[in-house]
Amino acid sequence: MAPAVSFAALLETTARARSDAPALIWDGGALSYRDLDARASGLACALVARGLRPGDRAAVVMPNRWQFVVALLGGLKAGLTLAPIDPLLKAEERAEIVADLKPALVLDELTTVEAAEWTTREATLAPALVLYTSGSTGRPKGALLSHTAVEVAERSWAGPVMALTADDVVLATLPLSHSFGLNGALLAPLLAGAAVRLVERFSPDAVADLLRRERITVLPAVATMFQRLLDVPGFAGAPALRLAVSGAAPCPWELAQQWRARTGVRIVRGYGMTELFRPLSYLADDPTDLADAVGRAVPGVQARVVDDEDRTLDPGEVGELLIRTPAAMDGYLGAPEETRAVIADGWFRTGDLATIDPDGWVRITGRKRERILRGGHSVFPSEVESVLLTHPDVAEAAVVGVPHAELGEDIAAFVVLRPGAGTTADALVAHCRERLAGYKYPRRVTLMAALPRSSTGKVLKAKLAAET
Repeated sequence: MAPAVSFAALLETTARARSDAPALIWDGGALSYRDLDARASGLACALVARGLRPGDRAAVVMPNRWQFVVALLGGLKAGLTLAPIDPLLKAEERAEIVADLKPALVLDELTTVEAAEWTTREATLAPALVLYTSGSTGRPKGALLSHTAVEVAERSWAGPVMALTADDVVLATLPLSHSFGLNGALLAPLLAGAAVRLVERFSPDAVADLLRRERITVLPAVATMFQRLLDVPGFAGAPALRLAVSGAAPCPWELAQQWRARTGVRIVRGYGMTELFRPLSYLADDPTDLADAVGRAVPGVQARVVDDEDRTLDPGEVGELLIRTPAAMDGYLGAPEETRAVIADGWFRTGDLATIDPDGWVRITGRKRERILRGGHSVFPSEVESVLLTHPDVAEAAVVGVPHAELGEDIAAFVVLRPGAGTTADALVAHCRERLAGYKYPRRVTLMAALPRSSTGKVLKAKLAAET
């Protein structure tokens, strides 16, 4: 079997072909492909000089700046396994991920990077990336992505999903530390030789103004961002915009229609997760749009639904959605049992319930495993519950997802206090806010005398959700 190609080598090929073209653009600056490659090469040399070796793991904790891109590409050149970590995480959350990752290096700033020359050879056997997602137990899990998986994913993003060309300018206002932003707004555009317009943090007014003033042709965003742009007074789109791409949380059909009516630009919807990139999608060159389907398998991907005995169901029948793709993770870092729970015979168990019609269109009908998708972020109830239970006044806690017009879902908590406790719902919200990332803490806490339970003692979360 031929050795895998390092994704860094693929980007070096693009850099040679597009040497003078802009690779990164930001307020007040830009880097050509030649300069970006030279700085990443300089960092690779510095990392090797510090004693790092191929296969070592390194965390990258930076916002959407050119330094993040240089750190990522420089690390890949040196053969490291890179783990982007959201700099907005609370210190305790970041520490938990770092403790699991056990990195040889944490890159949280780059002051000066000397330019150098570097040619990447074949990829190491080590993964290219570790992308963290909350686990079903609340413990963060690192999805291990090989160089081959990353290449397949980026070629799919750049090709059928977005139809990127070297003339495109892609807006990167999604967090680059998250899967959607990293792939759809950075790596796929760089592979295609497009320019990436960096925006450190999303602000509706600022992004709306930027879209009016600058030549932006592709806008990857989550549903919440599209809605907030539509809420900006006078916003009517962007003169050069040819395509918008949604990801993470499902984009409601009504929002996609409203966006298109206002801007004249289609939102290409899809379905994915950290472990799988984007296996189901609508495609840029296919005008088909269906109100209730998330897309169908992109080229090279297979999808099926199964019953509880893993028997494949007929078209239209509801079952758990399984996906097989060469862009899937190899497994979770240091978690063989959790890996076996979701991967079997090359098929990934999504935990989502779905139907697939005779034409391959996939419709999500519910969830088999607990997960809340709030504004494009995955939140597992057990993680929030465990934080609530650290409060001395809390005896029991249950967390559910509830519908939200803008975010898709929001987080609602139900709490039983200890006898004699005097804390308030607002105090419990504040307790969670201090200990969880902004997208994880519940905005609503309901105090109850007792949680509803089944005859076997299981908390009836569906009943709680119905009461909100």
